Amino acid sequence: MQRKSKLAALLFVFSLLSSPALFAQVTDTTTQEVPDLFNSRNPQEYTVAEVVVTGNKRYDNSLVISIAGINVGDKILIPGGDAFSKAIQNIWKQNLFANIRIYITKVVGNRIYIELAVTERPGLNNYIFKGIKKSESDELKEKTGMVKGRPITENMKRTAEENIRKYYKEKGFQNVTIDIDETPVAGMNNANDVVITIDKGRKVKVNQVAIYGNDNASDLKIKKQMKGTKEMTRITLYPVIDSSTFGVNDRPDVNQYLNNKGYLSLSKTKEFLDPWFRFKLFSSAKFNEQKYREDKEKVVTFYNSLGFRDASIEKDSIYNGGNGNLNIDIKVNEGHKYYFGNITWKGNTKYSDSLLNYLLGIKKGDVYNLETLEKKLGKQMSPEGGDISGLYMDDGYLFFSVDPVETAVYNDTIDFEIMMREGPQATIKNVRISGNDKTKEYVIRREIRTVPGEKFSRADLIRSNREIANLGYFNQENIGIVPIPNQDDGTVDINYTVEEKSSDQLELSAGWGGGIGLTGTLGVSFNNFSVKNIFNKKSWDPLPTGDGQKLSLRVQSNGRAFRSYNFSFTEPWLGGKKRNPFTISFFNTKFSNAFDYTTYTYSRARSDSSYLKNTGVTVALGKQLKWPDDYFSLTTAVNYTQYKLKNYQVFGFGGQSNLTSHNINLKLTLQRYSLDQPTFPRSGSNFMLSGQFTPPYSLINKSLEKSADPYKLVEYHKWRFNGEWYVPIGKAMGADKNRQFVLKFAAKYGFMGRYNSKMPFSPFERFQVGDAGLTNNFGVLGYDIIAHRGYPVYESSDPKVNPDQQSAQQFFTIFNKYTMELRFPFSTNPSSTIYGLTFFEAANGWYDFKEYNPFRLRRSAGVGMRFFLPMFGLLGFDYGIGFDRMTPNGRLRDAARFTFMLGFEPE
Repeated sequence: MQRKSKLAALLFVFSLLSSPALFAQVTDTTTQEVPDLFNSRNPQEYTVAEVVVTGNKRYDNSLVISIAGINVGDKILIPGGDAFSKAIQNIWKQNLFANIRIYITKVVGNRIYIELAVTERPGLNNYIFKGIKKSESDELKEKTGMVKGRPITENMKRTAEENIRKYYKEKGFQNVTIDIDETPVAGMNNANDVVITIDKGRKVKVNQVAIYGNDNASDLKIKKQMKGTKEMTRITLYPVIDSSTFGVNDRPDVNQYLNNKGYLSLSKTKEFLDPWFRFKLFSSAKFNEQKYREDKEKVVTFYNSLGFRDASIEKDSIYNGGNGNLNIDIKVNEGHKYYFGNITWKGNTKYSDSLLNYLLGIKKGDVYNLETLEKKLGKQMSPEGGDISGLYMDDGYLFFSVDPVETAVYNDTIDFEIMMREGPQATIKNVRISGNDKTKEYVIRREIRTVPGEKFSRADLIRSNREIANLGYFNQENIGIVPIPNQDDGTVDINYTVEEKSSDQLELSAGWGGGIGLTGTLGVSFNNFSVKNIFNKKSWDPLPTGDGQKLSLRVQSNGRAFRSYNFSFTEPWLGGKKRNPFTISFFNTKFSNAFDYTTYTYSRARSDSSYLKNTGVTVALGKQLKWPDDYFSLTTAVNYTQYKLKNYQVFGFGGQSNLTSHNINLKLTLQRYSLDQPTFPRSGSNFMLSGQFTPPYSLINKSLEKSADPYKLVEYHKWRFNGEWYVPIGKAMGADKNRQFVLKFAAKYGFMGRYNSKMPFSPFERFQVGDAGLTNNFGVLGYDIIAHRGYPVYESSDPKVNPDQQSAQQFFTIFNKYTMELRFPFSTNPSSTIYGLTFFEAANGWYDFKEYNPFRLRRSAGVGMRFFLPMFGLLGFDYGIGFDRMTPNGRLRDAARFTFMLGFEPE
């Protein structure tokens, strides 16, 4: 009787559970009343007197009881209640236990004593991959979703298997087999290792893609849309034969001819090539199911752009193509080709239909393309603007909306009505800035174009983003601008978020230079300095920062032969109300003939008796212009430099080795700067035109024409033009959409003239062309150092003169330089921006306009890398080949030259 009662109780509980692995067992060792509980015809309410948990070692017992939902004092109806089944289900959902039982251990009157008996799941000690490479194992560890220490569940193993299978499918392995086993860990209580054995199988490739039904688009054009599903490349080699050997009907004899001749007879004829001999070379073309689905959508989109708006993939099939590869057949239904008909506007009060039609740029009879229509309307937001939405949003219409509606379809023509809702003009209410932990808020606020109380403008948001990026204090990839419209009052709040990055730079280096020996350099640049907090001890962390000022200090020396001091300070907003940058700088450099060739030592006495020295100071004030647009700025600089030679022979000074020259000049610079960011520009341009003028002393005082010291008062006029353009190429790549090819074009010109033809050209302020753009002792004379990768410094204007066979002893008064670079970023992280480049460069220099020829240039090409580290600035390497250095019997590597740059991009 007791045994049957127990069985009845078990069956009752089984009927309440969804999982066959769970059950409740009712037992009692003290009273015969227990077996009759679940067989009673009259349900009775019992009070829970005690709840105990057994078998649990890893978790708190009170937690298990709480999850079960059965507590002391609860009322339970037996039979007929569902408290036990719910308790088991609640515990099972936690995935903590492999088995759960509920025992009634004692019944005293209407009080019952309950035991929750659980069996814990083993915990994950480690998971081990077998059958794959270590590199793949390392990647998969982050993708399985398995976490050490957690209980091992079937769901955990199933999720891991799905993630592994997905990982290999993306790599083209479609037939992966995965076995997941558990092995107990010796010496550990209830802990298992999970062993995952993987057999990737062969990579499944696309053998060929066949297109059917395409009457208006070639197979090639359709396949170009399927960038994620590429068929294996075939290279077919055809033997070329002499057509005069055979007549048109002699094809059966060709095979014998080829065998006899060994495919050696050649001609330009292709009459017999197709059917007779081919050799195939296969390359990888992995199959990815997800990308294949996306590619089919791209094919339809491509047809839509051609006017076939009803185009569809009618049928496609994937089948065995042999050798474990796949063949794909795609049948397209092109449908009819459509054209734009009449386009009418509705709801526009701000702008006329004629203006909107002009901006739309679509005329009746143009091929139908919905994507083009939506782009012109601004449904697809573009930072370049030029669309209808941009026109309205730049004038404050933030709540503007536009929808194209087909009003008629007849024959092959579609009429559209453009439904517009202009809404009110939005006014900027609040502008909030966050994330600037170091930079003062006013430094950011003075750069942005969105001011509370003014009309909203999308163009101002784009410009504000560019201005913040060009400060150089923040991660330009993570600048956030979020407009929050308030339609109730017609206003908009704009929230800016920035991420600070290190902008200061430290230069600490040592190098060996011929003639002056070991040279050490120490330089610091503080690009976000704060002068007003210098005497505030609390702001020194480690230096006073946050006001956007720039302070630079640099010292170079080797003790006797060379030393250089440089100091500069810039306040970008003099007065605080307008962008009027003010700069003051000081420099002092000395080269000495300190090496004594009689003793082969450096002599302090010689360093004081034979040297070339300059000392100078510059004061500059800039002004942002409003016309032609506010990308323009005008800078005025006044400079005084003293050059001093003492027993130091330098070319161009008429044999003089002792003189003191004074250079007082005024420099005017007109610049238009619209680059999107300074570190790795993707778009925009930078144009600079400058003129540098000394007083025309010889025109004022004619006696200087016959002076024995014509260089005491330096006179010249010097002109420079630099132009740079950056153009993004193709679509952005990578998860962050920041990796994109960028094409850079640059053109640079320089000319130094004289006021009086009877006076010699100034030996100062000339142009040194060639090498890496690094300065030398001639830089002390104020030369502009113009880099030319692939060439040493040269002095001849004739490209036929190999600069390797000469030593430059004089420098140019005119130069031209053209550069084209294709750049690609490997990392846009602000802590380490890295990009590679290929370049083509052409440059040359001349001494007067009589020999000037802008097409007579020295050419070079090569590759390079750039590393931008915030603490050290730019680090660059280039390997260039100078085409005009190549000799008829020389090797290519003899015309190659490796160049290095540190701290700045040379001109």
